[in-house]
Order: sequence, then structure tokens, then C-alpha cells
Amino acid sequence: MKNIAYILIMVIGFGTTSLFSQDDLSPERKQAIDSLALEKVRDLSKYVSIIGNKETQWSEANRVIDRAEELFMQGSEIGVSSLVRTEINYYDIRNYFERLMRLNYNKVEIEWYNIEYVSDLQRQPDGTYVGVITIFQKFKGYDKEGRLVYQDTTKKDITVYVKRKETQIGGRLIGFWDVLLGDIRVKETTM
Repeated sequence: MKNIAYILIMVIGFGTTSLFSQDDLSPERKQAIDSLALEKVRDLSKYVSIIGNKETQWSEANRVIDRAEELFMQGSEIGVSSLVRTEINYYDIRNYFERLMRLNYNKVEIEWYNIEYVSDLQRQPDGTYVGVITIFQKFKGYDKEGRLVYQDTTKKDITVYVKRKETQIGGRLIGFWDVLLGDIRVKETTM
């Protein structure tokens, strides 16, 4: 009887251990999550360019704003800076994109480059992993005559959240890792 009880405890213990170990990121899973996070940032880069482009139809820009919002955790903000003022203003995601659509330039070009992780994913007490991706954004604004009237380059840090979630597929509960973007903080704005 003792042996059966001991075997049951061992099986339950191993089952519990394997359940908890699913929350740990293997190097392969971490690499896949890193790739997904970078892909979401690249998608955001495309969305920023589309929304900022003055030739984009209003209805199309609003559709893209909806898609861009899906990339973010609720309550996230994006920082905006300028060479002509010292303060950095932060806006909720929708407000940021709506302001981007209404910029007072005839033509806007926005390019993101040097997109890379600067901090590795760190596990938080609640099981969420948090990391930071740095990007550089080149902004150019043109007047009606096609003259460049403003340009800057901004270094920004994007917080990345990786959370374990579950969904039901065919009556089975399936666990997966989801990547969402958080605040985008301005680190430096230069010419």
C-alpha cells in the first residue's frame, strides 16, 4: 500500500512539474517569441508609414489604426518629441495615430530602422516576460512645394510583453504564448 501511495505521489509530482515547466521559455521557444515580437514591431512600422502618408484614404487609415491597436496592451502610450520643444508628450494609441493622420504637412515620410532587442526577456513575478526593443525613426515633413521643412531622428524603446494564454479549440484547452507591445518611450531626438 505504501508503494502505491508513493508511486501516485511521484506521478502527480512529475505531472505538476511538467505543467509548471511549460511556463518556462526554452531557447527554441524564446527564439520564436523574439521573432514574433520583432515581426509585430515591423508590422507597426508599416502601419505608421501608411497612417502618416497623406495619400492614404481616410477610411483605409482608420482600418489600419484598428489593426495597429490590436498589437498593443490596453492603456499603452506612444511618446512624441520634436527638435523645437524640450518636452515629450505621450498619447494613448488611437489618439497618437489620429494625430499622425492630421499632421500639418503636405507629405510625410516615416522610416523605422535598426530594430533590435536591447534587453533580453525577463520573467516577472506574475509569469509574464518583459523585454525592450529599440528602434530609430526618421521623420520628414514636406510643404506644398515639396520642400523639406522638418526632419528628425528619434531613438525609441518599445516595451514587449509575453504572456501565457489559453484558448479553446475543438473542445480542448490549448495554451500559447502571446506577444503584445506596450509603451513606446522616446529616448533621444536628434537632427
